[in-house]
This record gives sequence, C-alpha cells and structure tokens, in this order.
Amino acid sequence: MSETLRRLLKEGKAPQHNTAITPHVGVLTLHFQLYGCEDLKAKRKVFTPLRAVWGKEPDLAVAETADLEALDCATWTIAALGTSSQQITQRLDQVEKAIQEKVDAAILDIHREIL
Repeated sequence: MSETLRRLLKEGKAPQHNTAITPHVGVLTLHFQLYGCEDLKAKRKVFTPLRAVWGKEPDLAVAETADLEALDCATWTIAALGTSSQQITQRLDQVEKAIQEKVDAAILDIHREIL
C-alpha cells in the first residue's frame, strides 16, 4: 500500500477516482479420459503439471471439479482473471494448448465461458 493511500485512509478520506475497473473472468473446463490408472495416486500424478505449473500463476486458479474418485476420467477447471475478455481468451488459449502438450490424457470435452 502506498504511503499516500495510508495517509488518506488514516485521515478518513477515500481516494477519488473517476475510472472504474471491471475485472473479467474466464472459465475453462476440461474433461479428460484416462487409461491405465490403477489408483487415485496414479491419477493425480497425471495431473501434477496442472497444479505445479498453472496453479502458481497469479492470474489463474486451478482445481479438479468433478470425477474426483473416478479412475478413468477427470474434470479440471481453470479460472482466469484479466482486464478484458480478449486478454482472457488469449490466456485461456495459451493454457489449453500447453495442457494438451504437457498432460498425458485425452481431452474429451472443452467448455469455455467468459463472465
């Protein structure tokens, strides 16, 4: 927090800005088909790059959202935050392409939504 903002908050004055920032959110949901996973540990190992690489990005949130106990499929959702829908679309394109290269599982279905 800047010193100026601290001073204004201490004095009880809110900073006056005429511009509003409207964040945009994009949601990418991927449904994967898995082969040869004998237990949940093997299944989670397949998706280690999802959390290791994209889970640490400041503009992304990554989570397994369905099929948690299934050994033959998985559903993962990536949420992206940005200043424009075009920026989010480009970012989700990058992520989707990289996931296809790094994750050893067939993608059955892709669903995108820009909020």
